Amino acid sequence: MKLHIPKELPSFETLLAKLVGENSISVSGSSWDHSNESVIRELEKWFLGLGFRCEVIPVDQQAGKYNLIATLGTGSRGLVLAGHTDTVPYDQARWNSDPFKLSFSEGKYYGLGTCDMKGFFPIIVEALKSMDQAELNEFLIIVATADEESSMAEARLIAQQGELQARAAVIGEPTSIRPIRMHKGILMEAVEFRGCSGHSSNPDLGNSAVNAVHGFLGELFAFRSRLQANYQNANFEVSGPTLNVGTIHGGDSPNRICGHCQMNFDIRPLPGMSVSSLHTEIDALAKQTGYKYKIDVKHRHMIEPVPAFETSRDAELVKACERLTGVPAEAVAFATEAPFLSGMGMETVVMGAGSIDQAHQPNEFLAEQQVGEMAKVLSSLINSYCIAQP
Repeated sequence: MKLHIPKELPSFETLLAKLVGENSISVSGSSWDHSNESVIRELEKWFLGLGFRCEVIPVDQQAGKYNLIATLGTGSRGLVLAGHTDTVPYDQARWNSDPFKLSFSEGKYYGLGTCDMKGFFPIIVEALKSMDQAELNEFLIIVATADEESSMAEARLIAQQGELQARAAVIGEPTSIRPIRMHKGILMEAVEFRGCSGHSSNPDLGNSAVNAVHGFLGELFAFRSRLQANYQNANFEVSGPTLNVGTIHGGDSPNRICGHCQMNFDIRPLPGMSVSSLHTEIDALAKQTGYKYKIDVKHRHMIEPVPAFETSRDAELVKACERLTGVPAEAVAFATEAPFLSGMGMETVVMGAGSIDQAHQPNEFLAEQQVGEMAKVLSSLINSYCIAQP
């Protein structure tokens, strides 16, 4: 199939402005949560105009959540370019401009989602512009997902369906155009302690949930120490797995025995660590605490865990990205949708324009210089995987 770029195709800035202008915030269980359908429909229009076959997949029609899979050409060993269409919430008071209106100043595009990661999709279009009239020998697939910032459920759905087959995949998260071949996973866990309230003048009138929390914390931190002693990976800036207790909420008054308390924490495991084993070990610690303090303790996932991700340093895609960018592949602590594509058998790299330092921040921006640089990298990858004869 021959790629043909319409002469009237809008500019990068025009395309990015349309995506930024659409609210697609995703937050689990919050009034901030919003449909991403308008972004998906906009992308569908773009890629249909470029000759792609587009499939809009409803994943939660009641919440207005959709995925898009756009395919150009045929084959079995092509390239996937993937990204998410949702953003995090924003604090209007800390922005110097309207988050939903693209602005440009001193070489930077400002707006919610510019670098994380709506900007990746018009960069793909920029990459294709330089390849007008090219003949594809393998397919090029664009994947756009919902709710990466909250649950990653839509990427999981694609993986569960198992219909997406390709030789390689690039996920365009903001990495300052540095190839990322591995990242840590994430578990977000909640442990609930239910004791018995009573008058604080006599501890025997109740059963304090705080006492149980104190005991559990000791066991949890000892567990963290064991993990860090047993698992290390020098590729990461923080070389061991981390465990952070983020919130503890409970009780209602200083003069009442605390009858209920909840602790929320996260664990970021290294590649090679079993998510299910971690959950089982935490569950055992929770049950042990309940037995010791004669209290009801319940442990659950707050979100489905995201496993750690790793692509071999010797993988063809890793070497290609290193050659094109001039920098060695790295490891990062933040999680992405990479393990779900990698788990389908694709060599996978996380790499995109923009810096993770600007993601989730007021006055989020994408540097104009990186737009052209990333488009050149994508053009080269598309040529290698979809155009050049094997």
